[in-house]
This record gives sequence, structure tokens and C-alpha cells, in this order.
Amino acid sequence: MDAFQGVLKFLLNQKTAIGYSFMALLTVGGERLFSLVAFKCPCSTENTVYGLVFLFAPAWVLLILGFFLNNRSWRLFTGCCVNPRKIFPRGHSYRFFYILGQITLSSLVAPTMWLSVALLNGTFYECAMSGTKSSKLLEIICKGKPKECWEELYKVSCGKTSMTPTDNEELKLSLQAQSQILGWCLICSASFFSLVTTCYARCRSQVSYLQLSFWKTYTQKEKEQLENMFLDYANKLSDRNLKCFFENKRLEAFPLPSFAAWEAASELYSFHQTQQHYSTLHRVVEDGLEPSPEENETTMVVVGTAQQM
Repeated sequence: MDAFQGVLKFLLNQKTAIGYSFMALLTVGGERLFSLVAFKCPCSTENTVYGLVFLFAPAWVLLILGFFLNNRSWRLFTGCCVNPRKIFPRGHSYRFFYILGQITLSSLVAPTMWLSVALLNGTFYECAMSGTKSSKLLEIICKGKPKECWEELYKVSCGKTSMTPTDNEELKLSLQAQSQILGWCLICSASFFSLVTTCYARCRSQVSYLQLSFWKTYTQKEKEQLENMFLDYANKLSDRNLKCFFENKRLEAFPLPSFAAWEAASELYSFHQTQQHYSTLHRVVEDGLEPSPEENETTMVVVGTAQQM
């Protein structure tokens, strides 16, 4: 049992890495499925559009899903049309763009993985580039190749050119090599950018390493217990209402947070050095439902240092 708990604890501690690994496997599998089943290069003047659609459309869909599945997106936008001050507080109008930038960076992980895998495979890029009509690109691709390359490049993917099989294969390998170079450049750039942003966030952090570790643990536990409380109170409330309806009983008082409490607890968290509040809920229960003007107009100043609910 102790060994099982140790393994479980290790997996929980590494859940971010495991999640990204699982996402990478899904991306590779999805790309291979698209390449083998759905993708059929038309070998015509439509090659460029067809190849680019298969290259970028799934990435766009993954980006939209990243925004849609991110809880912070809905915490940021819920009620903003009714009260624009929620996302543009007085004196801190950049708050919205700051948090939106964090959400965007998080949502870009899956699209970047897709583009990297698709470029490393080279199939979509090969089809897209074989249909180009740009004289500059044709000069680069067909350099040192027969003159038929300029006229029949779009047939390379299907191997139906009048060139020799050797020249045709060399062109395909050249296009795939270009695609793989771009793929590795994208991976290296994304990795370096991730390292720079993480280092910058840690350098700008206003809490120590140990306090940051405690903060992450607290937010995770609060999220888990909050979900359990939602289920518990929802069951109790529905049970009370159903009993009163079917048994024709008088309603009993049922304590629930006020509208103002729900509103205050739904705000995105803003860290203050002067107050050790580790979440919005923590601040609400300690300070009450009447936040000071300073707290009401603050912005999040710790970039990506704790997982938000």
C-alpha cells in the first residue's frame, strides 16, 4: 500500500509533464491519421491551398479548443459585458491583456505541437510547396533541376512528372527536408521562448520558492474541496426542495453565499505582498465581502506561478 501511495504521489506531482506527454502522443496519432486516411494531395494547382489547410486548420481548431477548455477564460469573460470594470479596472486597464496573454500562451501549446509534428512529417508542406506559383520559391526549389520542374512541380507529390524518377524523388526529399528544418526551428524557438518566459516569471515573482510551492499545493487542494462542496451542497439543496415539494412541507432555511459573495469569489486572483492570501476565496473569507478600493483595482502580478481554478 505504501508503494502504491508513493507511485500515486509521484504521478500527481508529475501530472503536468504527463499531461503534455499525453497531448504529444495524441498530436502524433492525430497527424498520422490525417496523413494516412484523410489527406490526398490533389496534384493540381490547388496543392498550395489544400496543403496549407491541412497544416494550419487543425492548429486553429486546437487553439480555439484551448481557449474554450481553459477555466480562466470563462472567469475572465463571464459578466464582462454587464460590468466592463471587471476586465478593465480603473487605473489597471492592462489587466485584461495581461491575463489574456497568459491564457493565450497556455492555449498555444497544442497548436505548436501539431505544427511541429506536421512539419517533421513533411507531407502537408510538400503538397503545399509543390503548388506554389512564386517565381522566387520556384527558383529555390528547382535550382539545378530540369526545366520541367518549373512547369510540373505540382505533380511531384504524385510522381507523375515527365522528369526521371531520380529527379522526382530528389525534389520530394528536398521539400520534406525543408519541412523538417522548419519543424525543428519551430520546436527550438518554442522551447527557448518557454524557458525565457518561465525564467522571467520566476525572476519577477514576489514570493519565495517554498511559499510558491505551498501556494500551488493550497490552490490544488482548495479546487478539489470546492468541487466536492459544490456536489455536497447541490445534493442537500435539491434534496430539501424535492422533499418540500412531494411531502408538502414548509421550506427550511438553507444557508448559501450571497450574490455579492459569488461575484467576489469568482474574480481572478491578485497577489499582494502585504497580505498572505493564496486565492480569491481566501481573501473573501478573511476580508469579507467589502474589498477595499485598492484591492478592487489590483491586477495579477505573478506570471504563471500557480495553477488557477
